[in-house]
Amino acid sequence: MRARGLSSVGDRFEILYGGRTNRVWRLHGHAGDLVLKLYRTDFHNPLFRNDPMSERACLERLADTSLAPRLRATGKYADQAWALYDHAPGAPWQDNTRRAAEALARLHSLEPGIDLPSGRNGSCELLDHAEDILALCAAEACVELQRLRPTGGMIAPGRTSLIHGDPVPGNLLLDAGGVVLIDWQCPAIGDPAEDIAIFLSPAMQHVYRGKALTIAEERSFLAAYAEPEVTGRYQALKPFFHWRMAAYCLWRAQNGAPDYAPAYRLEVAALTE
Repeated sequence: MRARGLSSVGDRFEILYGGRTNRVWRLHGHAGDLVLKLYRTDFHNPLFRNDPMSERACLERLADTSLAPRLRATGKYADQAWALYDHAPGAPWQDNTRRAAEALARLHSLEPGIDLPSGRNGSCELLDHAEDILALCAAEACVELQRLRPTGGMIAPGRTSLIHGDPVPGNLLLDAGGVVLIDWQCPAIGDPAEDIAIFLSPAMQHVYRGKALTIAEERSFLAAYAEPEVTGRYQALKPFFHWRMAAYCLWRAQNGAPDYAPAYRLEVAALTE
């Protein structure tokens, strides 16, 4: 970075602890208030990819939209990729479902304009994905979830858009100026209902802000999203999204993340409502 004029002697690096995958620092330096991300290569996540090239493509595509930080530079350090981008003002989302919904609806209305992996679309693909995740878990721990496997009518793939892929509360930063989405390492051209499901997921809400949304908060979000075709599709696919997220939480709980055990129970409860 110094060789490229991106940092200088005396710049201050501050470790940021919000992320759960990569190493991230806030850089207070001559070039401004920036964030440096170093991408891990030693951890495979079966639900949330960690793709630096996809993040770069999204930050470049969204440069003029205010929905993502401005990218400054990318590079390699040994076998790890890194990215440098503007530090986004604001605090992680906590309690304004309307603003979160409006930001995601705006994102989903854009022409993608970039080449990205395809998201999981339709009930069959969601079931297959969940089965792939369960195959990574201890067999005896999967008995409960296999009993709760959704059995309703199959739902065909729907329209696609650019989706963030990981719009959890910690990845939506709010201030008076708007909403900025960060951590674009697992975007897709996919079903916008997938972003809705991840944001509304009781597990993800618990992990990132300590509690699931209330029924009133979920209804407020869906009303503010204001696209009945998409929100209706989300409602139809809810059991499949909950089942896949429960599988993911089970896998995380078995692989060094004990806070996902209560998150798993929340998704199971949602399946049995």
